[in-house]
Amino acid sequence: MNRASIAGFHLFSLLILLLGAGAPDAKAANWSAHAQPTRLVNGSPVLFQVKPPVRLEVLTGTWLGHSFPFTFDPRTKTWFALAGVSFETAPGSYSLDLSGQRSGSSPSDRISFSRKFAVARGTYPKIQVKLNVEEKFTAPNPEQVKQIEEAQQVKKEYLSRVSPSREWSGEFSPPSDAAISEVFGVQRVFNGKTESTHWGMDFRVPTGTPVQAMNDGTVLLARPLYFEGNFVVIDHGQGLLTLYLHLSEFKVKEGDAVKRGQVIGLSGGTGRATGPHLHVAVRWQGTYLDPAALMRMQLPAAAAAN
Repeated sequence: MNRASIAGFHLFSLLILLLGAGAPDAKAANWSAHAQPTRLVNGSPVLFQVKPPVRLEVLTGTWLGHSFPFTFDPRTKTWFALAGVSFETAPGSYSLDLSGQRSGSSPSDRISFSRKFAVARGTYPKIQVKLNVEEKFTAPNPEQVKQIEEAQQVKKEYLSRVSPSREWSGEFSPPSDAAISEVFGVQRVFNGKTESTHWGMDFRVPTGTPVQAMNDGTVLLARPLYFEGNFVVIDHGQGLLTLYLHLSEFKVKEGDAVKRGQVIGLSGGTGRATGPHLHVAVRWQGTYLDPAALMRMQLPAAAAAN
């Protein structure tokens, strides 16, 4: 066999190996993945929107150590999922890792894709605090300590739940048409030292103001707790919760299905509150996110949940 024949044989063998033994999928470069908002900061909610190169049955993602399913929107042929960036996340570049099962294939027939997204440091105010708080909240007696521990156990059990189905649909609306008295992420400074962070946003409302569900979901909690007062938590699915604190009255009970805009309670000043107001918080898989940022987002209203 001459040199030309030998070279041809080796080339033919290489082609056989590439075609039959796992050549890279040429469509892998055709993934599209975007984030809203376009500038992510610590404390941000984020909507990921993905278009894969092939039809998929299932798409899942991993982001900052959290795993979550995507929902398919047939109108735009796009998969989407709500996630978040914890307040503690340092500025940097972080990977969204995607794994999808092809339509009509076995669960083991999967394709994958990764894209990095930049996270910047958000700007959050610091305030000097001098609060007149009741002694039972600063120096609780043994009976009150027991109540606090019981409340902490309730929150540990319920607020860590991740239900599999998405219940929210479309944009999140304000729980009350009122002025904002304090925003998310405020660093509270006592005697020159940062002692706490405000994990929600406060609405300046008098006692008895109707409080509305921010989106569709199921009432996870509706009971009084020591610091939160009369406390409602709505589960919107897949680890996304909205929390409503210091209520004077409940209008729902645990297990109720609610719709966006439905009255779930009346505002008040129960629990550790210096006066009547509504404190609202957003949690995603145990991470507090900025409610104002969530309400600014343009979110899809898909017909079916994943």
